[in-house]
Amino acid sequence: MIKFLFKRLLLTVPTFVALMFITFLMIRLVPGDPIEVRRGERGISPERLEMLRHEMGLDQPIWKQFGDYVWGIFHGDFGISVISKTPVLHEFLTLFPATIELSFFAMLIAAGLGIPAGVFAASKRGSVYDQSLMGIALTGYSMPIFWWGLILVLFMSNTLHLTPVSGRTDLIKYFYPAVTGFATIDSLISGQKGAFADVLRHLILPSIVLGTIPMAVIARMTRSAMLEVLEEDYVRTARAKGLSTYRVIGIHALRNALIPVITSIGLQVGTLLAGAVLTENIFSWPGVGHWLTESIARRDYPALQGGILLIATIVIIVNVLVDLTYATINPRIRYGK
Repeated sequence: MIKFLFKRLLLTVPTFVALMFITFLMIRLVPGDPIEVRRGERGISPERLEMLRHEMGLDQPIWKQFGDYVWGIFHGDFGISVISKTPVLHEFLTLFPATIELSFFAMLIAAGLGIPAGVFAASKRGSVYDQSLMGIALTGYSMPIFWWGLILVLFMSNTLHLTPVSGRTDLIKYFYPAVTGFATIDSLISGQKGAFADVLRHLILPSIVLGTIPMAVIARMTRSAMLEVLEEDYVRTARAKGLSTYRVIGIHALRNALIPVITSIGLQVGTLLAGAVLTENIFSWPGVGHWLTESIARRDYPALQGGILLIATIVIIVNVLVDLTYATINPRIRYGK
């Protein structure tokens, strides 16, 4: 296991280097720079413009800027935001709990509905239930996030008035300190009556929007894995022994079918974080996705570079953890041999 983990982490090094280079290069291909954006807002003189560009190192050759960027990353320095003048790492850690919270509830919905739907569809293969569930999954996978989000806002919020339109909580009714950064936990700690329920109400729509595509992927992957496992000899043997359908499907088949499903769930972490950029902007969710969107508009190079690299690091870590869970789910898998 240790040998596998070391090899897996070693393989991430080229990924980090390539990611740093691509991020650094692609951001600078966008017309304009942070100084040009500030010049448009404040009318900075050409002399002041050149001085600011020199202070930020933007007058240096590209290779020199990239070298300074890599040197800072390896020393734990992700730079200073051009707009907020705060360290990028601090700003990221302040906003990331909101994105984690949204992604967690989205994945909870995706896995909580996707896995049972896939199992049920596989157990009713070829029936109207199977075709209907997979048709719904295909529809969910095909819907653009921005369109689906606006439809839900119009129907659930504007028409039925069941859920809030934006934000994490009702700031007029409830106010509590951000102890952990997670609104669900902070609302419970505050002890304010109704605060936790209000946070959950704000989470409903963005979680559904963000979790729809992963739910569709998980449902289809679960069905495919279950159909393959249900044809195995040990499943036939279990049925021949007279075991109930629940034990055959829920215990013998599902446990072995979970390996590709968990792989799919791990891969959906990247989809969730990418989808959070659109979802957070639709619902004015104060997370990393909304922050990155504003950084793009303001050409905040340090924030963009640091934010993308930190998100990529989290995705890689999650994928490594998914690999390590294989042995727990299926004892036949042994790493390090």
